[in-house]
Parts: sequence; structure tokens; C-alpha cells
Amino acid sequence: MIYLDNSATTLKKPAVVIEAVTNALSQLGNSGRGVHEDSLKSSEVIFQTRQALCRLFNGEQARQIVFTSGATESLNLAIEGMLFGNDHVITTALEHNSVLRPLYRMQKEKGLELTIIPADKQGNLDYSDFESAIKEQTKAIIVTHASNVTGNIVDLEKISGICEKHGLYLIVDASQSAGVLPIDVQALKIDLLCFTGHKSLYGPQGTGGLYVRPGISLRPLKVGGSGIDTFNPQHPTSFPTALEAGTLNGHGIAGLGAGVHYLLDQTIEKLSQETGRISQLFYEEVSKIDDLIVYGDFSTNQRCPIVSLNLGQRDSAEISDLLSYEYGIATRSGGHCAPLMHEALGTKEQGVVRFSFSSFTTEHEIWEAIAALQKISQKG
Repeated sequence: MIYLDNSATTLKKPAVVIEAVTNALSQLGNSGRGVHEDSLKSSEVIFQTRQALCRLFNGEQARQIVFTSGATESLNLAIEGMLFGNDHVITTALEHNSVLRPLYRMQKEKGLELTIIPADKQGNLDYSDFESAIKEQTKAIIVTHASNVTGNIVDLEKISGICEKHGLYLIVDASQSAGVLPIDVQALKIDLLCFTGHKSLYGPQGTGGLYVRPGISLRPLKVGGSGIDTFNPQHPTSFPTALEAGTLNGHGIAGLGAGVHYLLDQTIEKLSQETGRISQLFYEEVSKIDDLIVYGDFSTNQRCPIVSLNLGQRDSAEISDLLSYEYGIATRSGGHCAPLMHEALGTKEQGVVRFSFSSFTTEHEIWEAIAALQKISQKG
């Protein structure tokens, strides 16, 4: 199988990630639940992963990294933990349902006021729309760093400048960009950064987290066991314990830590240069196919390694199935949990076929995928 569905999850992991998870399963106890060696070893691995993530994102302190089950939980925690019913929040048509659905729920149940900035036919935003949307009760801008449909990058510097000018919080969904693009939370003045572990951070599924800028407190989604302050009827408020009730996924976090250390050793710049090269090669070659339509803005080199396309008016699921069953190529078709993005692109009914690459994708695999699309197009 040629695996080109890395925006959903990276299938091919660095060997160190697999080794870390395997070792953790037999060596790690429950962090913070004892002073015996296996518990302490788990605490050490988890802390080292916090440190590595803090370094990757240039955070201030390791304790500002909170572990979750992934970006969906992180975004729910950020949204539910910061916003109230009388707040106004601005987001965009580029967003995943992990952003939209928590906002819609708060809008329906608590009266949250919501403004959604539209995208154009290429999936780009007009940044002046953000300024126009700001009201007296606006509290935050929530924005994805990169579209999971087009791979287009959002200019966080511009968004950050708008937030700073108007005293707004900046909440960023880095599901597609963490591990692909350099992210400096201090330079960009990001208040909450939500990320998942199982994509370009090369960690296992069920891992992820949230960077919380010092000085910000959030209402926790859950409370319970913490391993400390047992006789206090209230959940501890110190970070990161305040937002990490229950047993952490130590085995998964060990793998996530290995993935982050791999990225730090290899450098995001080096890995992204290669994924950018093969992504551009794929785009240039498939664009030569007569009835093929590519979505997104390819006028800039700074993109996530995603190419979404359709062959004429043929259903995207049909093309994805042919690629899988006849050519052994894994892609993702349909709506990609991003309904407003598809409305902007005009692909609500047809969906798109998404090809997404990683640093483990080879040039040979790229040419195989190009040849497969050529053959499918010729067969009609």
C-alpha cells in the first residue's frame, strides 16, 4: 500500500517512536500515583515530553503544556474553558468540525455570538474581514493554522497583530501544522495552541495537547483524581494538573515524546523542505491531466503538503476507491470534517480526493500516484 493519507494520521512512524511505545508498555507505571520506580519512570518520561514540546513551540515553561487525547479534546477544552455565553468569538470557514461544533453548541445552549469569516474560491481569507467583525464583546479569534482540505496556510502574524491591537485572545488549531511548520507561540503571541500527536508529530493516536500561555486559567472539562491534594474537595488549580484529571496516557505520551525528539533532531525545516518538494512535484504533474481540478492556492511555497483534487464531475469516493482497490494507493475522499471549506470551494456534493504526504513519502510513490490518476482519467 502506498500511504498518502498523512493528514488523517501518519502511518509510517520513526523507529524510535515504535520502540518508545513498546518499552513503555512493559516499563511504565502510573505517573504521580506512587513513589516506586515504575511510577517515577513514567513521570520522568511525561515531563521530558512536556519539555520537548515546549522547546518545539518555544513555550515559556514545560508545565504550560497540557496533555489531552488529541486536538478535538484540546479545542473543546480551549473553547469551553475560556468562553461564556455573553461572549462574541470570530472564526473562519476553513475550520474543522472540532472547532465549529463546540462553537455551535455554545451558540445554541448558552447564547454565544459567533461570526464566521468566509473563504474565497481558492480557500483564502480576506484579513480585513477580521477587523470589520470585531465588536465590543468580542473575546477571541479561533483559527486553524492550515486548512486540512487545501493545505493553505493562515497568516498567524496578521491575526496575532489584530488580536493584540484589540485585546483579544488568539486560539490556534495546529492539527495540520504542528511538525510541518515552525510555530513560536511567544513570537506569535498565541494564547492557546491546540495540537494532535498522531499526525506530523509522529506520535500514537490518542495523544495531543494544549499550550496555555502563562497567566491564563481555563475551566477544566473534567475533574477527579490528580495524585495530589486528595482530601481537597476541589480539583487542584496548579498547572498542568488543573486540566489533566485522571490517568494520563503514559504509553502514548512516551511515543509522542520520541516523535517530537525525532523532529527536533531532524529539524522541521529539513523535513518540510523535502515534503514541500514532493508535494509541488505531484501538484505540477497532476495539473497536466486534462479533466483534473486542483483546489487551493499554490502561488506560495509555504503550504502544508496537501493536494486535493477531483477528476471532472466524478464522485470523489469513486476515485478514492479506485486508487485503493486497483492501484494500492491510500487517500481520503469526501468532506474531511470541514463543511464550510467545501461550501467555499463548491465541492459540498462531490467532495474532493485528498493526497497528503509526509517525510516518509518517497518520490517513487509520488510518480506511482501520478500514473494512477493518468490511467483513471484515460479510462473515463
